[in-house]
Amino acid sequence: MAIRYPNGRRFNEQKSPTKKVQKKELTYSNRGMTLEDDLNETNQYYLEKSIAVIHKKPTPVQIVQVDYPKRSAAVIKEAYFKQASTTDYNGVYKGHYLDFEAKETKNKTSFPLQNFHKHQIEHMKQVQQQNGIAFVILRFSLTDEIYLLDAEHLIQFYEQKETSRKSIRKLDIEKLGFLIKIGYHPRIDYLQVIDTVYLQDK
Repeated sequence: MAIRYPNGRRFNEQKSPTKKVQKKELTYSNRGMTLEDDLNETNQYYLEKSIAVIHKKPTPVQIVQVDYPKRSAAVIKEAYFKQASTTDYNGVYKGHYLDFEAKETKNKTSFPLQNFHKHQIEHMKQVQQQNGIAFVILRFSLTDEIYLLDAEHLIQFYEQKETSRKSIRKLDIEKLGFLIKIGYHPRIDYLQVIDTVYLQDK
């Protein structure tokens, strides 16, 4: 199936080559395949326990070509992203609106700012202007360290990237952000940080 961006450019999903891997013992460190998987599992736990209602935002797609090889089956051959996506997740927790982006990197000492887009930065600014809670969850995949960084800090680094660094140093993330402990249920309990940082006086 061909999917295209609003400007017509073809979307090519990068797939990792198939490798034979040895079966590993299930541990906390290798249990989740991706940051998105772990967050989706965490949000499902929050929902089932009536803690919060937080979902991944669907990406709007316009289908332009469909084939019907069988009467009972339809195959999408071509589609376009209707618009640029904003952030990955949003929802409500204790009466507060949460909106955040989730990214991961294999870099050991910094987080590339090219992982973020201008429209995402503008969206987080707008959320803050309406007194919403905006932040990013960043994973250093090689060490499986996960941090919550307030959108205000991300915005500052992003707006300085033309005259300063093109990435955020891990040292700065450790200083300005908050380490999220990896657990079992929930897997990434980021709401503990929200309680401590944003809601302790409310």
